[in-house]
Amino acid sequence: MLRMMMLARLRTPSPCLAKSKWLDMLGVFAEFETNVRRERQLEGIPAAKVRGAYHGRKPSVDSAEVQRLHVEEKLGATEIARRLGVGRASVYRALARHERPA
Repeated sequence: MLRMMMLARLRTPSPCLAKSKWLDMLGVFAEFETNVRRERQLEGIPAAKVRGAYHGRKPSVDSAEVQRLHVEEKLGATEIARRLGVGRASVYRALARHERPA
């Protein structure tokens, strides 16, 4: 009798297993929605560029001003960043962009 009860218990899913599978299913739906949204975004960006509605992010620093401060005033990246209120990485990018234009 005990053995039959244990076998019956193994055959019926436990509440924890059901919750786990439910969460797995919700995760699959969320992943699907994310993929659909990403695909639509990737299709929409070129169309927006054609319409002239998508320009990307504006530069955070004026490259010409960075170059002027670097050459004329002989300032380093840290001081230029302090004066312009930007990060040093932005200054380094602006200097690299000025050395080899796109």
